Amino acid sequence: MGLARRRRTLGYSQEKLAQLLGVDRTTVGRWESGRIAPQPPQRRALATALDVSLHELDALLMPPGATSKEKPGQQPSDPPNAGEPDDMIRREFLRILTVSGALAALPAEEAEALTAGVCRGTPADFARMNSHLWQVYQLARTKGSVYPVVREQLTTLNEALAGKRGNARPLLNAAADLFQLAGEVAFDANRYAEAAASYALAASISKDTGAYDLWACALVRHAYVDMSEHRYRQAAQMLGVAERLAGRGDKTLSTRHWVASVQAEAHAGLGDLQACERALGRAEEVRELTPDSANGGWLRFDGSRLAEERGARYARLGRLDLAEATLREALQHTALASGQSLRRRGAVLTDLAAIGVKRRDPEQAVSYGREAVELARASSSGYIARRLRDLCDEFGPLSRDHRVAELGAEIATLSTP
Repeated sequence: MGLARRRRTLGYSQEKLAQLLGVDRTTVGRWESGRIAPQPPQRRALATALDVSLHELDALLMPPGATSKEKPGQQPSDPPNAGEPDDMIRREFLRILTVSGALAALPAEEAEALTAGVCRGTPADFARMNSHLWQVYQLARTKGSVYPVVREQLTTLNEALAGKRGNARPLLNAAADLFQLAGEVAFDANRYAEAAASYALAASISKDTGAYDLWACALVRHAYVDMSEHRYRQAAQMLGVAERLAGRGDKTLSTRHWVASVQAEAHAGLGDLQACERALGRAEEVRELTPDSANGGWLRFDGSRLAEERGARYARLGRLDLAEATLREALQHTALASGQSLRRRGAVLTDLAAIGVKRRDPEQAVSYGREAVELARASSSGYIARRLRDLCDEFGPLSRDHRVAELGAEIATLSTP
């Protein structure tokens, strides 16, 4: 029995099932055709609506002729994803959390004695390696390609935690840093549960070591997971905590300004223009800090993204003229030029395409949408692909235009992890 047959057996139309799940009818149609697979939160809700277990749901989503080892929506010839989660990285997460929690609870002199011994790297070595990995991640066309190195670094970090020279606190901070990077890789691949777990572990370790800026940044990244699932109120609550933590952190860093920038997104999602503008104003104050207020690793906010972020906030609030002017300006920035950050440019192009959809302008929607599709293919970014799939759900009557329909078909072919 396939998904469509199960739906009909229960007496649901596509429209009714979509209404129950809070998605568009076309999304249900794409699930049933095997063109896309439900995201993790949608899978749980879908299984409940169809009165099946998650294992049974996987069978319903299996394309005809696929073996039990294939993922829903994945063709047999698809190559394995470099960012595929596995038991190993989960074990590394738990091991680091267990060891770091014990070390953080011990008095400093006991922790030093316990961790004395030979290791493969000093805390400074790990900090430098982490910083290098953040740079590689930022420049990588395919974010998932960084995953194997992050996993190896996690293994090495575990060995160092089991026996290292000197104070444990810097090494624990390196672990919190690395967890945030692991979460970013998972987030780009649309693996929200794994990303949230990584950020929670980073926050837990940062709390134990009293690293307020690291702690606040972990909560900010966790809030992005909530906003990706349209839980703006929960995100706003978490960002309020992050704001208080950042207030206790290093005033020379840009943490509190990054918190404000993301708070603006949450306020925009809640439809609060005034709160959004106030938060953007606080984010703009980052320009008053010294140029090295962003560390290039777990904290990279230096104000260079404010134009594109402001444009995205205006678009969500329905201020289309303001949004379009701001986003067009953002595209002219060096960091968003062709060949630079594909993910950032793809996000801006998708926002501009969405403005075209809201204006019922097929030419604008298709022009920007197609370039975003090309960048999604070039970068293998699940983030851009997800944004484009959300765009498809907004087409509505515009999908009768053959150009828009063709764009929708192109978006449907994008592979997402």
